[in-house]
Amino acid sequence: MNVPMKIRLLLPLVLLSLPTPAAEPPAKSGQDLVDKLLDRIVAGEQAFLDRMRSYRPFMETYVQAAVDEASPASDVRDHYLMGKLQLTADGVYWETFTASDAFQKSPKFRLKLSGQGRFIPEGFAQMIVPDVFQFDRKTYEFEYLRREFLGEVRTLVFDVSPRKDIGGKFVGRIWVEDRDNRIVRANGTYTPYAKDEAYFHFDSWRQEVEPGFWAPAFVYIQDEDFTGQVGARFRAQSRLWNYNRAANDNLDELTAILVEQQDEARDASGSTDSTPLESRRMWERQAQQNVIQRLERAGLVSPRGPVDEVLETVVNNLLASNGLAYDVECRVLLTTPLETFSIGQAIVISRGLIDVLPDEASLAMALADELGHIVLGHPVETMYAFSDYTIFDDAEILARMRLQRTPEQRAAAGRKALELLRHSPYGEQLGNAALFLSALRDRAPMLPNLIQSNFGNALGSAERMDRLQDLVSKAPEGSEAPIAALPLGSRIELNPWTNRISLKENKPVELRGEQDLMPFEAGPFMPYLKRAPR
Repeated sequence: MNVPMKIRLLLPLVLLSLPTPAAEPPAKSGQDLVDKLLDRIVAGEQAFLDRMRSYRPFMETYVQAAVDEASPASDVRDHYLMGKLQLTADGVYWETFTASDAFQKSPKFRLKLSGQGRFIPEGFAQMIVPDVFQFDRKTYEFEYLRREFLGEVRTLVFDVSPRKDIGGKFVGRIWVEDRDNRIVRANGTYTPYAKDEAYFHFDSWRQEVEPGFWAPAFVYIQDEDFTGQVGARFRAQSRLWNYNRAANDNLDELTAILVEQQDEARDASGSTDSTPLESRRMWERQAQQNVIQRLERAGLVSPRGPVDEVLETVVNNLLASNGLAYDVECRVLLTTPLETFSIGQAIVISRGLIDVLPDEASLAMALADELGHIVLGHPVETMYAFSDYTIFDDAEILARMRLQRTPEQRAAAGRKALELLRHSPYGEQLGNAALFLSALRDRAPMLPNLIQSNFGNALGSAERMDRLQDLVSKAPEGSEAPIAALPLGSRIELNPWTNRISLKENKPVELRGEQDLMPFEAGPFMPYLKRAPR
């Protein structure tokens, strides 16, 4: 193609006027990308620590100790601790609500076993985080291992160790979710300050309770045998809940009332005056409501939900089959010790007891024992109907609310419970319930803190089983006997943010031998992690 001379002369000028392409930046090295990722992990953990300082969740630790794996059952012993923790700029602040003799107060934040063989509560509380003070890249080295799913959450796995030989630093492994780069699991121990200090191994799990915030929920602790042989000197479970108290208060209800139309409202319940009998029952119901509401407000009873409905279905089966008409409310105490209590026409059963009961008939047995008190009309502590009886600091709640029955009342309620059970749909299924009581009786001397009561009626004591003794003789014998009791944590799933509970949907697992039975055992946690709804 021939281009006119004039146009050809202009082409160089046009080309010179075009902008020259910018030089491409050098490609980032793999180390640069890794550095940025580690910086995000460290910054995310610091943001987590900053936010955690605004919460004071409950933390409950239950310890089961043994000399070694081959020890006879008689060597097993247990310990219990419950209170509130708070991370501060100075470390871990711990407030004890109740503790067995194995725990001692200490100003130190390190976890160790003292020369007297006593535990330090702050040490267990510290295990919710790898490092309270210095989780940064100057202090720690990070080595990437692999990518791994924990439930539905994809994580990056790193080995972490201190750069210098410094006491009290985390050494172990962390799992970091791959969306916001937040730690969701930490597994390891702490480096000792001195050779004579004992530091325990822990596996700490967090759950995403709202988008971007992973709250500590479970810690499994284990210590090796003194002799270095195979076996654990003790195992322990810690659970945390009651982060978001605002989710459990009545603010939403009050707000709805304030925005309602100011129309005149009338009570359509019927007559204006109550008979003396009706007044007494209303007074008892007021005491019942005050107690339940105070426990729920403290974060010790779960808000009403589907588990309560399951319990009430079992109670209604007992009532209907015995021709009784009572309006019984059931609620769940969120603590581990195996206990129940009743007040007015409400039955409260602990999460730990529901966890270990093997079947519905055994659950009916536990509920029938408290239903016996209601049917027999055992007196209610009506002083709780006075509002000032429930106005106190949370730390006093275990001392202020003691709802145990007398031995005579427990014996009478046990006899009534057997009568109710025999005439119920569970009457032909009581062998499993009897087996449960028999297994608990055999282990009671080794597990005194598991069968204690914080508020109400324990199933027994280390010396004897007080409740439903006539049922124990019905326990089936032989190798074909069903499972007597489940491990702790088998039934109930607890949302640590809202305190709401649900029944777990567990898949059946084939048992390979007697070692798989694990009655009342405090074992490791392997939760199925999910992300919070966006």
